[in-house]
Amino acid sequence: MLERLKAMLIKEFIQVLRDPRMRFVVFVIPAVQTVIFGYAVNTDVRHVATAIYDLDNSSYSRELAGRFLKSGYFDLEERVSTDARARELVDRGKVKLVLRMNHGFGERLSQGRPAEAQLILDGSDSNTAGIALSYAAKIAASYTAELQADALARAAGAPQTGLPSVELASRAWYNENLESRNFYVPAVITNIVFIITMLLSSMAVVREKEIGTIEQVIVTPIGKGEFILGKTIPFVLIGFIDVGLIALVASFWFDVPLRGSIPLLFGATALFLMSSLGIGLLISTISRTQQQAMMSAFFVIFPAMLLSGFAFPIENMPTVVQWMTYLNPIRFFLVIIRAIFLKGVGMEILWPQFLALFVLGGVILSGAILRFKKTLA
Repeated sequence: MLERLKAMLIKEFIQVLRDPRMRFVVFVIPAVQTVIFGYAVNTDVRHVATAIYDLDNSSYSRELAGRFLKSGYFDLEERVSTDARARELVDRGKVKLVLRMNHGFGERLSQGRPAEAQLILDGSDSNTAGIALSYAAKIAASYTAELQADALARAAGAPQTGLPSVELASRAWYNENLESRNFYVPAVITNIVFIITMLLSSMAVVREKEIGTIEQVIVTPIGKGEFILGKTIPFVLIGFIDVGLIALVASFWFDVPLRGSIPLLFGATALFLMSSLGIGLLISTISRTQQQAMMSAFFVIFPAMLLSGFAFPIENMPTVVQWMTYLNPIRFFLVIIRAIFLKGVGMEILWPQFLALFVLGGVILSGAILRFKKTLA
């Protein structure tokens, strides 16, 4: 029994390690991924893109804004002067928080009365919004304590009728109750469609090789482009069906609002499928067995999901890793799908993401087709 087990173990090790590409997949790629994930997987929220809307422009309002920016949690994106500009920045996702101080903010504090500063949060990212709100509350509380201590020191024992304080009035847009499921459920559509369509397409060509029918395809009159289309169109239809089903579940079961255009959602899905199917076909053309294709697909899936902004803010990642995420189609589709569901914005806002998906999808799919031609040569 032990001898048979030993022989089986030797055979399996030889089977796995005799292919140089499989050795690379098994040993090198996990080490590289560990290094990347060690930097990228960070749940701390820092460098929150912030806009300052200071209508008072007093020493008090400037001091409060300065404390926000010096805290290390908030990065100034722009100082705005109109409500329209503040809304535009939030709509486009350029800022996650707007700090607004109205006229009379400094006057009320100088008179020893409470003054209100408004926080406008992008609630479509409930995790970041909730943590940013707690940071802002601590900054306001610290500023209030210093103002009150200064007021007491100046009074030198004289009776006080009131003490200055800063009160934050927060308002979350697009996800008023900061429910995390409104943030994560739309993203599930992206991950499920990516995983299913990429896994299916990664088996498409390699299955023909493994069962020995690829030679029959070579000698038939069918063109290589036609062969690729025949392999991918079924998966495209499956992707559309999955998007529709999951969108129905998200809307009617989880009560996630779908405020945007449904045709726009399916248009973005079509562009996204160009990338997912292209990656799958590329894996299929360079793999010799379905086992290799499956393992290679999973080594693509997990980095793509973790480096997409699905769970961890991209802004928290090192600059080099942030640049790497621009090669990830999930990053752009996540922005689109969350904006369509929660913000209800259209092409005038989302065109950069649509363009990025079109370019990535075209390059990846073209590379897969070219590689397929070389394989058949």
